[in-house]
Amino acid sequence: MKRIEAVNDFVIKFANVNGSGSASANELFAKSFLRMGIPVSPRNIFPSNIQGLPTWYEVRVTEKGHLGRRGGVDLMVAMNPQTWDQDVKEIDPGGYLFYDNTKPLPPSRFRDDIQVIGMPLTEICNATYTDSRERQLFKNILYVGALAGMMGVEPEVIAELIGEQYKGKEKLLKPNLNAFQLGLNFAKEHLKDAMGLKTKRAYAVGDKIFIEGNAAAALGCLYGGATVCAWYPITPSSSLAEAFQRSCSKLRVDKDTGKNKFAIIQAEDELASIGIVVGAGWNGARAFTATAGPGISLMSEFIGLAYFAEIPAVIIDVQRGGPSTGMPTRTQQSDVMKCAYASHGDTKHVLLFPEDPYECFEMGAQAFDLAERLQTPVFMMTDLDIGMNQRLCNPLVWDDARRYDRGKLMTEKMLEAGMEFGRYLDVDGDGIPYRTLPGTHPTKGAYFTRGTSKNAHAVYSEAGPDYVYNMQRLLKKFETAKTLVPKPVLTPSKEPARFGCIYYGSTSPAMHEALEALSQNGIFVNALRVRAFPFQDEIFDFVQSHSKVFVVEQNRDAQLKTLLVNDAGINPASLISVLHYDGTPITSRYITEEISRIVTALNVRPIKKDKAA
Repeated sequence: MKRIEAVNDFVIKFANVNGSGSASANELFAKSFLRMGIPVSPRNIFPSNIQGLPTWYEVRVTEKGHLGRRGGVDLMVAMNPQTWDQDVKEIDPGGYLFYDNTKPLPPSRFRDDIQVIGMPLTEICNATYTDSRERQLFKNILYVGALAGMMGVEPEVIAELIGEQYKGKEKLLKPNLNAFQLGLNFAKEHLKDAMGLKTKRAYAVGDKIFIEGNAAAALGCLYGGATVCAWYPITPSSSLAEAFQRSCSKLRVDKDTGKNKFAIIQAEDELASIGIVVGAGWNGARAFTATAGPGISLMSEFIGLAYFAEIPAVIIDVQRGGPSTGMPTRTQQSDVMKCAYASHGDTKHVLLFPEDPYECFEMGAQAFDLAERLQTPVFMMTDLDIGMNQRLCNPLVWDDARRYDRGKLMTEKMLEAGMEFGRYLDVDGDGIPYRTLPGTHPTKGAYFTRGTSKNAHAVYSEAGPDYVYNMQRLLKKFETAKTLVPKPVLTPSKEPARFGCIYYGSTSPAMHEALEALSQNGIFVNALRVRAFPFQDEIFDFVQSHSKVFVVEQNRDAQLKTLLVNDAGINPASLISVLHYDGTPITSRYITEEISRIVTALNVRPIKKDKAA
């Protein structure tokens, strides 16, 4: 079998045991490509248990800048006997298997169509170190050194990264550098030309930054004016609240008094956390919570209260696999329907769908303007793939001239001037009433906030016309939201296209690579990335202009497709689902293969050049 030869374009996967200390070594190796100017997209696939179970770290390296998962593995670093067979199976024909050959394995454990590279890692560590923990930890740095030597990664780059990682920890710095050099020397002496995957310095990263979505979202909340965060720990959202706390400690402390200008509360459960957020929003603070699917389920009653009482609140849902506990450390787009209609009765909520950390920052800030302008809960729908993995993205930008949109706030001056105040009175036809904040006026502008039915002046009423008035007004407000939420983004095909594709969120990077691959095969597709719910007319028009539209999403029940049918009035016969929900991020190969298969089944022959499929 001819081996794979590639420069600056391959996929490496590390198969380790959770708790073995491999994570920092693998991340260090991934960052070395960035330092050489080569775009990289790493993904950590880890178990929900703390220690002992299999964990994987996949690194996509490509000078072309693709940041989604490609599918397939060119080099498997197999360090876990438990998952050996599964890991070996994943390698593309002609690819490479790197393993610890201290103990010989029979030929039956390998494949004839891959390249096998063995290195006696355990033997070297046992001969060099006496401490059992050191033997385990430095084994990881040893293989980093060997891979660097075989692939041509500049040793100075990794040495620099090790120096940064252990800065101020001289006792750890020197032995890690020694272990790296040990692996590097072994590769140069024993593994010359063993690897056809090579790297060379490039200049393709530009000014992009490397950041987790949760950290970017936390900064978005801070710059968006949030002063209150109430949360309960849950994977994969906990690091978002923690990042918000770190940022507030640097940027939200009064320089003169040393007092905090923020409140962060780890509540006793999800019910308490959303209750605190709703209370803070009612008082005029910009408040949010970060959670995942099970948290949304528990928060539903308070979310309904905020919707019906019309109180601003921001909820960041870092989605994971469900139902129930499901797959806590895997990614899905599994809460779309739950959040769109959260709570009982007739409710509809605003959803934002960021595609990367940059949009997590941008929409994280925008969510608070929307929540106050619309006086309603606003959900930002991120997921584990975006939230907990570092991703290259455009630099985060903030305009200091930007002012917060606090919506229709009736002031003391307006009340003194005799302006009529009805808490739920629609005065201009957009469905949004004026509100007052506590303490606005000593005698005017007060109202009773309730979750029960009321009339336009917040007086308790179960009269049918009063209830219908408010429910219809809430629908009108939802229509107004269409003009305020982010518009969809169109990626037109290079050739006329009969087919369209709708996608959203973390499917974006794999989708763009798939579109490129499809066009090379003569299948031309116009693509529309949905960025928010409610849906604008542009989405309906897009579907109407194509014979069939694929809807690509990461859940079992085609939740976005269902929303498109329910709320955009789209004929379900026009939509074809492409679904992926095994808990790992969708790959460009999967999208390409599924759309190609469906196009073939529709008896449409791909045609290249000036014609379209």
